[in-house]
Amino acid sequence: MAIYSHAPDSPRRHRPTDFGQLSRRTGHRGGRTPDPFRPQTVDGYAVGGICLIRLRNERPNRVPACFGTASENAAHRIAVEWNDDGERKTGVYVPRRDTNSRFNTLLGGTLFAGDYHEARFDVDETAGQRESTGQSESVDRYDVRMVSDDKSVRVDVTGEPTDSLPTDSVFDSVAESSAFFEQGSLGYSPSDATEDEYEGIELHTFEWEVSPLAVDSVTSSYFEEFPDEAVAFDHALLMEDIDHEWRERDSICTSSAT
Repeated sequence: MAIYSHAPDSPRRHRPTDFGQLSRRTGHRGGRTPDPFRPQTVDGYAVGGICLIRLRNERPNRVPACFGTASENAAHRIAVEWNDDGERKTGVYVPRRDTNSRFNTLLGGTLFAGDYHEARFDVDETAGQRESTGQSESVDRYDVRMVSDDKSVRVDVTGEPTDSLPTDSVFDSVAESSAFFEQGSLGYSPSDATEDEYEGIELHTFEWEVSPLAVDSVTSSYFEEFPDEAVAFDHALLMEDIDHEWRERDSICTSSAT
Protein backbone atom coordinates (compact mmCIF):
# COMPACT_ATOMS: atom_id res chain seq x y z
CA MET A 1 0.00 0.00 0.00
CA ALA A 2 1.56 3.25 -1.03
CA ILE A 3 0.49 6.08 1.20
CA TYR A 4 0.34 9.60 -0.18
CA SER A 5 0.70 13.10 2.29
CA HIS A 6 -13.83 -0.25 2.82
CA ALA A 7 -25.51 -5.70 5.71
CA PRO A 8 -25.23 -8.97 4.30
CA ASP A 9 -22.39 -11.46 4.35
CA SER A 10 -19.68 -11.31 1.72
CA PRO A 11 -20.70 -12.10 -1.88
CA ARG A 12 -17.18 -13.41 -2.48
CA ARG A 13 -14.26 -14.76 -0.52
CA HIS A 14 -10.52 -14.51 -1.15
CA ARG A 15 -7.86 -16.64 0.49
CA PRO A 16 -5.21 -15.45 0.71
CA THR A 17 -4.11 -12.01 -0.45
CA ASP A 18 -0.87 -10.11 -0.91
CA PHE A 19 -1.61 -6.51 -0.15
CA GLY A 20 0.62 -3.48 -0.59
CA GLN A 21 -0.17 0.13 0.09
CA LEU A 22 1.75 3.16 -1.08
CA SER A 23 0.87 6.33 0.74
CA ARG A 24 1.05 10.03 0.10
CA ARG A 25 0.39 12.96 2.34
CA THR A 26 -1.23 16.05 0.92
CA GLY A 27 -2.23 19.49 2.07
CA HIS A 28 -4.71 19.73 -0.81
CA ARG A 29 -8.24 19.24 0.55
CA GLY A 30 -10.51 20.18 -2.31
CA GLY A 31 -11.96 18.42 -5.31
CA ARG A 32 -11.17 14.83 -4.36
CA THR A 33 -13.67 13.89 -1.64
CA PRO A 34 -17.32 14.34 -2.63
CA ASP A 35 -20.13 15.04 -0.19
CA PRO A 36 -20.70 13.59 2.41
CA PHE A 37 -17.03 12.68 2.82
CA ARG A 38 -14.28 14.92 4.15
CA PRO A 39 -10.56 14.11 4.38
CA GLN A 40 -9.36 12.36 7.51
CA THR A 41 -6.13 14.07 8.47
CA VAL A 42 -2.94 13.10 10.29
CA ASP A 43 -0.97 15.98 11.78
CA GLY A 44 -2.87 18.33 9.46
CA TYR A 45 -2.28 16.26 6.31
CA ALA A 46 -4.91 14.46 4.27
CA VAL A 47 -3.85 10.90 3.42
CA GLY A 48 -4.40 9.08 0.14
CA GLY A 49 -3.01 5.82 -1.14
CA ILE A 50 -2.85 3.13 -3.78
CA CYS A 51 -3.62 -0.44 -2.76
CA LEU A 52 -1.90 -2.96 -5.03
CA ILE A 53 -3.61 -6.26 -4.31
CA ARG A 54 -3.01 -9.78 -5.55
CA LEU A 55 -6.06 -11.96 -4.90
CA ARG A 56 -5.98 -15.75 -5.00
CA ASN A 57 -8.79 -18.28 -4.66
CA GLU A 58 -11.32 -15.51 -5.35
CA ARG A 59 -14.81 -17.00 -5.04
CA PRO A 60 -18.22 -16.68 -3.39
CA ASN A 61 -18.71 -18.06 0.10
CA ARG A 62 -19.20 -21.82 0.35
CA VAL A 63 -17.64 -22.38 -3.08
CA PRO A 64 -14.57 -24.70 -3.00
CA ALA A 65 -11.17 -23.06 -3.43
CA CYS A 66 -10.46 -25.12 -6.53
CA PHE A 67 -13.06 -23.01 -8.38
CA GLY A 68 -11.48 -19.71 -7.30
CA THR A 69 -9.79 -17.23 -9.61
CA ALA A 70 -6.72 -15.03 -9.23
CA SER A 71 -6.22 -11.39 -10.14
CA GLU A 72 -4.01 -8.33 -9.80
CA ASN A 73 -5.79 -5.16 -8.67
CA ALA A 74 -5.18 -1.52 -7.85
CA ALA A 75 -7.43 0.76 -5.80
CA HIS A 76 -6.85 4.48 -5.43
CA ARG A 77 -8.22 5.55 -2.06
CA ILE A 78 -8.42 8.56 0.22
CA ALA A 79 -8.88 8.33 3.99
CA VAL A 80 -12.17 10.02 4.87
CA GLU A 81 -14.63 10.64 7.65
CA TRP A 82 -18.33 11.49 7.62
CA ASN A 83 -21.28 11.87 9.96
CA ASP A 84 -24.02 9.25 10.31
CA ASP A 85 -26.90 10.25 12.62
CA GLY A 86 -24.54 12.56 14.46
CA GLU A 87 -21.82 9.92 14.86
CA ARG A 88 -18.39 10.32 13.25
CA LYS A 89 -17.48 7.44 10.94
CA THR A 90 -14.15 6.68 9.26
CA GLY A 91 -13.19 4.72 6.16
CA VAL A 92 -11.93 5.33 2.64
CA TYR A 93 -13.32 6.87 -0.52
CA VAL A 94 -12.25 4.81 -3.56
CA PRO A 95 -12.59 6.86 -6.76
CA ARG A 96 -10.84 4.36 -9.02
CA ARG A 97 -10.37 0.57 -9.21
CA ASP A 98 -8.34 -1.28 -11.84
CA THR A 99 -7.91 -5.02 -12.44
CA ASN A 100 -6.55 -7.55 -14.90
CA SER A 101 -9.53 -9.82 -14.21
CA ARG A 102 -12.40 -10.00 -16.67
CA PHE A 103 -14.45 -11.53 -13.83
CA ASN A 104 -14.01 -8.39 -11.72
CA THR A 105 -14.79 -5.96 -14.52
CA LEU A 106 -17.96 -7.84 -15.51
CA LEU A 107 -19.35 -8.14 -11.98
CA GLY A 108 -18.11 -4.88 -10.47
CA GLY A 109 -21.09 -2.74 -9.48
CA THR A 110 -23.44 -5.75 -9.52
CA LEU A 111 -22.16 -8.68 -7.46
CA PHE A 112 -19.84 -6.44 -5.47
CA ALA A 113 -19.30 -2.71 -4.97
CA GLY A 114 -17.38 -0.49 -7.35
CA ASP A 115 -16.79 -0.21 -11.06
CA TYR A 116 -13.56 -1.84 -12.26
CA HIS A 117 -11.41 -0.72 -15.18
CA GLU A 118 -9.37 -3.19 -17.19
CA ALA A 119 -5.62 -2.82 -16.87
CA ARG A 120 -2.33 -4.55 -17.55
CA PHE A 121 -0.13 -5.48 -14.60
CA ASP A 122 3.55 -6.47 -14.76
CA VAL A 123 4.72 -7.87 -11.43
CA ASP A 124 8.26 -8.99 -10.66
CA GLU A 125 9.09 -10.46 -7.25
CA THR A 126 12.70 -11.52 -6.84
CA ALA A 127 15.04 -12.60 -4.06
CA GLY A 128 18.40 -10.84 -3.90
CA GLN A 129 21.36 -10.54 -1.57
CA ARG A 130 22.72 -7.60 0.35
CA GLU A 131 25.46 -7.12 2.88
CA SER A 132 24.20 -6.10 6.32
CA THR A 133 26.49 -5.78 9.32
CA GLY A 134 28.98 -8.05 7.60
CA GLN A 135 26.47 -10.82 6.90
CA SER A 136 24.65 -11.70 3.72
CA GLU A 137 20.88 -11.95 3.94
CA SER A 138 18.08 -12.68 1.50
CA VAL A 139 16.04 -9.69 0.39
CA ASP A 140 12.76 -9.85 -1.52
CA ARG A 141 12.26 -7.12 -4.08
CA TYR A 142 8.94 -6.01 -5.53
CA ASP A 143 8.44 -4.28 -8.87
CA VAL A 144 4.82 -3.58 -9.80
CA ARG A 145 3.74 -1.72 -12.92
CA MET A 146 0.15 -1.05 -13.92
CA VAL A 147 -1.28 0.76 -16.96
CA SER A 148 -5.02 0.97 -17.47
CA ASP A 149 -6.39 -0.03 -20.86
CA ASP A 150 -7.86 3.45 -21.29
CA LYS A 151 -4.35 4.87 -20.68
CA SER A 152 -5.67 7.28 -18.04
CA VAL A 153 -3.95 5.72 -15.01
CA ARG A 154 -0.49 4.29 -14.46
CA VAL A 155 1.36 3.11 -11.36
CA ASP A 156 4.98 2.01 -11.00
CA VAL A 157 6.61 1.09 -7.69
CA THR A 158 9.83 -0.67 -6.77
CA GLY A 159 11.00 -1.51 -3.26
CA GLU A 160 12.14 -4.05 -0.70
CA PRO A 161 11.22 -4.91 2.90
CA THR A 162 12.68 -2.79 5.66
CA ASP A 163 12.32 -2.31 9.41
CA SER A 164 10.98 1.22 9.82
CA LEU A 165 9.16 4.11 8.20
CA PRO A 166 10.98 7.04 6.57
CA THR A 167 12.08 9.61 9.12
CA ASP A 168 9.90 12.31 7.53
CA SER A 169 6.67 10.25 7.63
CA VAL A 170 3.62 11.86 9.22
CA PHE A 171 3.28 8.67 11.27
CA ASP A 172 5.56 8.17 14.28
CA SER A 173 5.78 4.39 13.96
CA VAL A 174 4.75 1.35 11.93
CA ALA A 175 2.23 0.53 14.68
CA GLU A 176 0.59 3.96 14.35
CA SER A 177 0.37 3.66 10.57
CA SER A 178 -0.96 0.10 10.84
CA ALA A 179 -3.72 1.16 13.26
CA PHE A 180 -4.72 4.07 11.02
CA PHE A 181 -5.15 1.92 7.92
CA GLU A 182 -6.79 -0.96 9.76
CA GLN A 183 -9.65 1.37 10.69
CA GLY A 184 -10.01 2.26 7.00
CA SER A 185 -11.45 -1.15 6.09
CA LEU A 186 -14.84 0.30 5.05
CA GLY A 187 -14.69 1.70 1.53
CA TYR A 188 -17.16 3.59 -0.65
CA SER A 189 -17.05 3.88 -4.43
CA PRO A 190 -19.20 5.88 -6.86
CA SER A 191 -22.22 3.91 -8.03
CA ASP A 192 -22.30 3.21 -11.75
CA ALA A 193 -26.12 3.15 -11.62
CA THR A 194 -26.95 6.16 -9.43
CA GLU A 195 -25.05 9.43 -9.60
CA ASP A 196 -25.61 10.53 -5.99
CA GLU A 197 -24.95 7.12 -4.39
CA TYR A 198 -21.79 5.45 -3.10
CA GLU A 199 -21.61 1.67 -2.80
CA GLY A 200 -20.07 0.22 0.35
CA ILE A 201 -17.83 -2.79 0.87
CA GLU A 202 -15.82 -3.76 3.96
CA LEU A 203 -12.59 -5.72 4.16
CA HIS A 204 -12.67 -8.23 7.01
CA THR A 205 -9.28 -9.81 7.75
CA PHE A 206 -8.85 -12.81 10.02
CA GLU A 207 -5.53 -11.30 11.05
CA TRP A 208 -3.87 -7.94 10.47
CA GLU A 209 -0.13 -7.62 10.19
CA VAL A 210 1.84 -5.13 8.11
CA SER A 211 5.52 -4.43 7.55
CA PRO A 212 7.20 -1.39 5.99
CA LEU A 213 8.57 -1.37 2.46
CA ALA A 214 11.56 0.79 1.48
CA VAL A 215 10.59 2.30 -1.87
CA ASP A 216 13.31 2.99 -4.45
CA SER A 217 10.96 4.62 -6.95
CA VAL A 218 7.26 5.35 -7.19
CA THR A 219 5.07 6.89 -9.89
CA SER A 220 1.33 7.57 -9.80
CA SER A 221 -0.41 9.45 -12.58
CA TYR A 222 -3.46 9.93 -10.32
CA PHE A 223 -1.56 11.83 -7.64
CA GLU A 224 0.54 13.68 -10.20
CA GLU A 225 -2.68 15.47 -11.19
CA PHE A 226 -2.66 17.32 -7.88
CA PRO A 227 -1.16 20.85 -7.87
CA ASP A 228 2.64 21.04 -7.69
CA GLU A 229 4.03 20.47 -4.20
CA ALA A 230 0.54 19.64 -2.87
CA VAL A 231 1.33 15.92 -2.65
CA ALA A 232 4.34 14.03 -1.30
CA PHE A 233 5.06 10.32 -1.03
CA ASP A 234 5.05 9.23 2.62
CA HIS A 235 5.68 5.47 2.99
CA ALA A 236 4.70 2.00 1.86
CA LEU A 237 3.36 -1.03 3.73
CA LEU A 238 3.24 -4.72 2.84
CA MET A 239 0.85 -7.51 3.85
CA GLU A 240 1.24 -11.11 2.74
CA ASP A 241 -0.91 -14.26 2.87
CA ILE A 242 -3.84 -12.68 4.68
CA ASP A 243 -7.09 -14.68 4.84
CA HIS A 244 -10.01 -12.33 4.46
CA GLU A 245 -13.54 -11.67 3.23
CA TRP A 246 -15.21 -8.77 1.45
CA ARG A 247 -18.56 -7.86 3.01
CA GLU A 248 -21.17 -5.75 1.28
CA ARG A 249 -22.40 -2.72 3.22
CA ASP A 250 -25.33 -0.36 2.73
CA SER A 251 -24.84 2.43 0.21
CA ILE A 252 -24.83 6.03 1.30
CA CYS A 253 -26.06 9.06 -0.61
CA THR A 254 -25.02 12.67 -0.89
CA SER A 255 -26.87 15.13 1.28
CA SER A 256 -28.44 16.66 -1.84
CA ALA A 257 -29.98 13.28 -2.69
CA THR A 258 -31.53 12.94 0.74
